[in-house]
Amino acid sequence: TSFAAVVGLLVPPPDIKPPLAYAMLIPIVGGVGIACVKEGKGIDINVEAFMYASIANVAAAFKGKLGGSVTKALKGDKSKNMDSANVYAVNNFISFFFTVPMVIISELPTLKEEWEHAASEHGAQAVAMNIALSGFFFYIYNEFAFAFTANVGAVTSSVLNTAKRVIIIVVSAILFNEAMDKNTVIGSAIAISGTFAYSLASKAKKAPKKKAE
Repeated sequence: TSFAAVVGLLVPPPDIKPPLAYAMLIPIVGGVGIACVKEGKGIDINVEAFMYASIANVAAAFKGKLGGSVTKALKGDKSKNMDSANVYAVNNFISFFFTVPMVIISELPTLKEEWEHAASEHGAQAVAMNIALSGFFFYIYNEFAFAFTANVGAVTSSVLNTAKRVIIIVVSAILFNEAMDKNTVIGSAIAISGTFAYSLASKAKKAPKKKAE
């Protein structure tokens, strides 16, 4: 969320929200942080995972900002059939060609071993089907998210994604009968309340300037 807010301000055209909306980022981030603190254990952070997650968040912020800006610009040109879905599809093709070399370098040495292990346990057809369905639904989910970002802005999209993660934690705990400690409950409540307040603050309209008589 913080990355998206910074990118929204620095990358033109700037996506400027009311000051109160930015203030609401504090309880959202703080609430998620509190929910991650386990009683008697403190915070156990995997530094390497945190770094990769931060890089992913920066990339997602740029994707949302640039993709939304490009989509809005192209929608104004009726000669180009480039709506949100088409822009997202083109971005995926570009991403595919950029990431394939990285995947080959990092995954190829263990690909055969991992595939044989998964196929022997679940069957090759089931593994292939699940990979295909996972890719399909992930693409559909992100295409809708991309279209949403193009209409509401990168910061709003990032905030709602943060709330989504907290809600998933709560719902999962209920469905799987996992006990939630005090910090998780308090942090989740703060983050969800902050998201609601952010939405209200973002929709607040500035008072119109009085014309000079």
